Amino acid sequence: MKNFIEGLLKLDKSGLKGRMAPDEQTKRQVNTLFGILSDLYGSDKLIMKAGKLEALDIMKSENICEKVLALQRIILENPTLDEVPKIEDIPNIIEELEDEIASIIARRSVEDELEKRIHIHMQERHEDYVKEIKMQILKEESGPENAHTLKKLALLEKLGRVQLTPSTIDLIRPSKLEEVVGQQAAIQALLAKIASPYPQHVILYGPPGVGKTTVARLALQKAKRLPYTPFSKEATFIEADGTTMRWDPREISNPLLGSVHDPIYQGARKDLAEGGIPEPKTGMVTEAHGGVLFIDEIGELDIMLQNKLLKVLEDKRVQFESPYYDPSDPNLPQYVKKLFEEGAPADFVLIGATTRDPSDISPAIRSRCAEVYFEPLSQKQVEQIVIQAAHKLKVKLAAGVPEIISRYTIEGRKAVGILADAYGMVLYRNEKLHRNDQVVRISEEDVIQITQTSRLVPHAFHKAQDRKEIGHVFGLGVSGYMGSVIEIEALAFPVAKEGKGTIRFNETAGSMAKDSVFNATSLIRKVSGKDPAQYDIHVNVIGGGNIDGPSAGGAIFIVLLSVITEKPIRQDIAMTGEISIQGNIRAVGGIVEKIYGAKQAGMKKVLIPKENKEDVPVDLKGIEVIFIDHIDDVMREVF
Repeated sequence: MKNFIEGLLKLDKSGLKGRMAPDEQTKRQVNTLFGILSDLYGSDKLIMKAGKLEALDIMKSENICEKVLALQRIILENPTLDEVPKIEDIPNIIEELEDEIASIIARRSVEDELEKRIHIHMQERHEDYVKEIKMQILKEESGPENAHTLKKLALLEKLGRVQLTPSTIDLIRPSKLEEVVGQQAAIQALLAKIASPYPQHVILYGPPGVGKTTVARLALQKAKRLPYTPFSKEATFIEADGTTMRWDPREISNPLLGSVHDPIYQGARKDLAEGGIPEPKTGMVTEAHGGVLFIDEIGELDIMLQNKLLKVLEDKRVQFESPYYDPSDPNLPQYVKKLFEEGAPADFVLIGATTRDPSDISPAIRSRCAEVYFEPLSQKQVEQIVIQAAHKLKVKLAAGVPEIISRYTIEGRKAVGILADAYGMVLYRNEKLHRNDQVVRISEEDVIQITQTSRLVPHAFHKAQDRKEIGHVFGLGVSGYMGSVIEIEALAFPVAKEGKGTIRFNETAGSMAKDSVFNATSLIRKVSGKDPAQYDIHVNVIGGGNIDGPSAGGAIFIVLLSVITEKPIRQDIAMTGEISIQGNIRAVGGIVEKIYGAKQAGMKKVLIPKENKEDVPVDLKGIEVIFIDHIDDVMREVF
């Protein structure tokens, strides 16, 4: 580059101009310019450039003016220049060309300097990149593993290869809705709400072990096969347990709804934490999107979680918030931004199950859900479940085995558990049965041994008797979803001092039941004409349990009337109903459960308030229902 500049300077030296004739001087200037161009572009490239600019022929011309034209085309890169300059204009043209060449040389000088710097930076970057690749390869080859971690990994892989056969309970669990025993009405009601173009949220009520979870799972499978439901074949059934979920006020973890892990304290993913980006993590409500979220024991769910779940049910999305979220952060992943801006989808059908009374469930949740009630299982239905389970286990049962098991539980799950225990005990006692592929036979003695070792007691006794008795009556009560008969007995003795009679009653039976006793004594004077104050009366609820006082009012009246008038009461009838001091029988709750309890105890008749007529199942079998409106109706039946 220095030579180019020196060549240009030589053109302007006054001494050179003074010693030469004008034409010789011009010729020298033109040749010098060609020499500079040759050094600038190189001889070969200069010839190629001249050829492209149609200046090659005139560049070789002996005519100085044509040579100047060639210089113009090459330096100015304009092949359209056709006018050959005049001799007198050449000095000015050469001066202009000198300036243009100087500009070209200056640009070349800057470009060369930039290229050197670019090359240096590229070399440095290349070395850094190679170094980073080498470190990555070394890291991949060594990694975080050592002998201890590799040993742990090998142990986990070994454990993963060990697999037991399915448990007995899994084997005998119903795989079709048709196999579920005793819940046909509940199944139809649930399918009507789930297998629909517009499925509803549902709460399932009922005692434990009657198939609520199984029916819910099978109902979704049924709905997925129907063409008019919104459930796809990929619709999921996500199970949650309300008893284990609690609201965390710090919002560090929320497996039900999802949570945000901030980059400092809550363990966001490393690459996000390094950039100060919070990490939203979706919960079960998003996993259940497009399917069913089943919450067992929904009545035990934390009240704060219930409120937040209601918000999700309304919005069908879960919203995330974090003080660390910056929407303008260029390093923010798109999925994180989408979750913060739009929320996570959570359009699902909620099915909750509970063993609690409906009054114990949040009214806000109940108002958004349809309600389906599962019935307690009768002894016959438990026997049917045992027989069905035995068929799946491929075992033979002695004739009395189903009946024995049904006496010790009313839960289908517990019944098949007793059967499974007996099955395992028989195999353990005679392992040849399994080796020889012989049929396992379970006897009555085997089941009795299981009930004894498990400290089981009969769930229901047959209390009804085909006779009459003074001072003993059967009332009806409800505990949870289970109805049962309540034995109430009484004694009456003439008082030593006239008008000084007393009444004793179980304190543990509850204050409302005691009120029923006082109401009954007032009515007895009206009905019988006898004054209870002339007697020392003792009323006892056998077992001493707390009872629903108002619903036992009719039974308490009858037992008091029996001991005062010495009239015997039928022992195959149970009754329920609140009694007024006017003798009217008023409606009570738990009618279905109470009728069930009466059937379990072997009663022939059950007396139900006429106001509860609509509550009695229409297809009821195995017991006669008598509707009563006044205490006279009761007396006609029991005496």
